[in-house]
Amino acid sequence: MELPQDFVSEIAKNFPQDFLTREPGDLSAYGRDWTKVYAANPRAVVLPRTTEEVSLFLKLCLRHRIAIVPSGGRTGLAGGAVAPNGEIVLSLARMNRMEAVDPLAQTLRVQAGAVTQAVHEHCAPFGLTWPVDFASKGSSHVGGNIATNAGGVKVIHYGMTRQWVLGLQVVTMDGEIHELNGALEKNNTGVDLRQLFIGSEGILGVITEATLKLTRLPGQLDVFFFALDDMKAVLKLFLEARRAPFPLMAFETLTHNCLEATVRHLKLKRPFESESGAYVLMEVQRPVTPDAQAVLDQWLSGVFEKGLVRDGTIAQSPREARELWMIREGVAESIMEGNFVHKNDIALPIASLEAFVSEMYGIFAGRHGGMEIYLFGHIGDGNLHVNTMKPASMDRPDFIEKCHAADQDLFALVSKYRGSISAEHGIGLLKKEALGYSRSPAEIALMRAIKGILDPQGLMNPGKVL
Repeated sequence: MELPQDFVSEIAKNFPQDFLTREPGDLSAYGRDWTKVYAANPRAVVLPRTTEEVSLFLKLCLRHRIAIVPSGGRTGLAGGAVAPNGEIVLSLARMNRMEAVDPLAQTLRVQAGAVTQAVHEHCAPFGLTWPVDFASKGSSHVGGNIATNAGGVKVIHYGMTRQWVLGLQVVTMDGEIHELNGALEKNNTGVDLRQLFIGSEGILGVITEATLKLTRLPGQLDVFFFALDDMKAVLKLFLEARRAPFPLMAFETLTHNCLEATVRHLKLKRPFESESGAYVLMEVQRPVTPDAQAVLDQWLSGVFEKGLVRDGTIAQSPREARELWMIREGVAESIMEGNFVHKNDIALPIASLEAFVSEMYGIFAGRHGGMEIYLFGHIGDGNLHVNTMKPASMDRPDFIEKCHAADQDLFALVSKYRGSISAEHGIGLLKKEALGYSRSPAEIALMRAIKGILDPQGLMNPGKVL
């Protein structure tokens, strides 16, 4: 699909020479995210360097009624950054400037294209961090994290991304630049418009800059890895960890097939010789007291004396800690290596996890035999990643059809337990037909009304979420 000639002429006249690209490799790379389900078909990719360029470009697109797809690190798994229908991809990759850390206010102003890991490294010399952390931090952008309200492995301790964003600079489809809340910790002057854009998946506007709230780097961390029987045992251990005399930083779980796939793909050492039904990676912050080691040892002894775990190990060095974390963070990459995997990202009330998991396995065994579930997730915030691997003997179209049927049962079960069909990856294209399992018709109508006010022509990330 060709661009209008007068549109191309205005781009050439008003923007740098390298602002727009139609190179096939760029169209393919920037036109898709990690979902790997939808074909990329953008008309062009633009790479602005400033908010003013974003504003001018959106005004031009509005005049010509050309749809755009905001794009960050493209690490999403719901099709939220895919351009399938001739849209123009607006990539924030060049907008990666980070200002000086303010150690007094503990804040940092960055452009939306700043990479999450780069932000961590920028803050570390000041003993500070932006505590949004996940396996894709080396690729994900701050703007994308905010647009999807990203979670990750430390939500149990720090909460979701929205809790670490003080202010936003946003450009709406009409090119208007909005400064929302600045660097204020307290601002009680009506509706907090900043929160409208956090988690909105780019359907309301383009996030171009953000003022991030920072916190102190944690102290010494200890990493445990436990073998347990099942989800019931995992939750018993979680309750014990909640009561422990030290801060709990992460509490992750995975099934045995996840562990096997990861140690095989990443060539890691198996933490235990025998097989168990479930595993837990637990990270804690060591108490800042002279008897810290005794406190940890006493808690650990109690766990074994109460029979809460089958086996366990503690990292004896930073290298061992990294290797244990690789077992958990490498799961998604490992199970996808050479396989076609159908992914679901759901959330349940923590109190319902045991019953939900038991019923879910029963449904799959009874109605969807032959489909193996790879289950892992963040127990502390109720977030489970339910992955189904295509059997080698099954054709892909047949597998996709069976997964669609299984999804209806899974989402109905999630709805029964008042959970969410998307815990941290968003709705995008992948789950918009299932939104009604988690949101009421009145809620969806309200979201449509907000979208209609900010983007009446429906040009901002069209077809996503709603």
